[in-house]
Amino acid sequence: MEHIFLTATLWLAVAVLSALIANRLDLSIALVEICAGVAFAYAAGWLELRDVLGAHSEWVRFLASAGAVVLTFLAGAELDPDVLRSKLAEVNTIGVVGFLAPFLGCTALAFYGLGWSSDASWLCGVALSTTSMAVVYAVMLETGFNKTEYGKGILGACFINDLATVIVLGLLFAPFTYKTVVFIAASAVVLISLPTITGWLTQKYAHRTAAIRTKWVVLVLFGLGTLALWSGSEAVLPAYLVGMALAGNAAKDVQWIYRLRTLTIGFLTPFYFIRAGTLVSVPALLTAPVIFLALLGAKVATKIFGLYPVIGLFRQERNERWYYTLMMSTGLTFGTISALYGLSHGIVTQEQYSFLVAAVIASAVVPTAVAGLVFVPSHLLQAAAQPSQPVRSLNSFTDEG
Repeated sequence: MEHIFLTATLWLAVAVLSALIANRLDLSIALVEICAGVAFAYAAGWLELRDVLGAHSEWVRFLASAGAVVLTFLAGAELDPDVLRSKLAEVNTIGVVGFLAPFLGCTALAFYGLGWSSDASWLCGVALSTTSMAVVYAVMLETGFNKTEYGKGILGACFINDLATVIVLGLLFAPFTYKTVVFIAASAVVLISLPTITGWLTQKYAHRTAAIRTKWVVLVLFGLGTLALWSGSEAVLPAYLVGMALAGNAAKDVQWIYRLRTLTIGFLTPFYFIRAGTLVSVPALLTAPVIFLALLGAKVATKIFGLYPVIGLFRQERNERWYYTLMMSTGLTFGTISALYGLSHGIVTQEQYSFLVAAVIASAVVPTAVAGLVFVPSHLLQAAAQPSQPVRSLNSFTDEG
């Protein structure tokens, strides 16, 4: 137990240091935590303290996964169903193009340019086609775009992009079995009944039983996550759907969302973002940086060339188009999941896996940094801000609750 507390202390020390750096540089905390994770892992390896780091221990993996699941739920809960319905064409078009352009482009690069096998090339296309719901939502939250129809449109497009990734990964590599049917059927029943049951629990017990609503939502998230993993899918996928199903309930009690957000961002997500950084092997990248740069460049370039003209159909202002495009160019959760799936099933080699993970994580850093430093459409925030609610800076998570 002493070892676990020591490891947790080190991780949270990195999280606090990351928050101070993010505040000082006016950068996204998620971005800084990922970079800190890279440095943390490199320093631990140099000092021969990888056992203390514990990045691959079960409890760290669980906290990181729980952070991704709850953060994804919060992203879904931020969506206004009416806004999403009004943006159906935008969200679906941008989400599908955001998947197809890098999927086809990166597959072609891996097969024809890098000489990878056909299966490894398809896996590369899947891993680099993703967006990062966790990173995008964290940035939307910090900037205040999560409260605007613009930000909600970006989150909706990210979901469609990642949903396409999960479906294609399953069609290409994962067999469709009875477990898949059970997962889909159970998820449908839960999602249909969830708003009614949650509303009843809230009305009858929310103010008399300690945090029953939070316990209930986490129960549902972990239960569906278990079914998803059992069926060969991923726990974060149903989390977003649960958030969307409860968006109406969440809108009625903003303080509850604030409190859940504070717990998630204050404790869980640092393990997720920092651990993502620890997956990058700096020595491996230094041995063949050209491959890493080629994969990163292909992902970002295909996203930009595919999405920028399409986003122009819905957004004419220059900064809005570039910011939207760069947010859709990020990758993390499903990208690393897809790469790990390929490694564990022998589709890609350890070396190919390292390059894919590095490119995926770098794509969470580079587009986010450029978007935040150069292309923030501040006029949308100024229009949405109330006199009593000043616009937050890029480094300020909501701490209410």
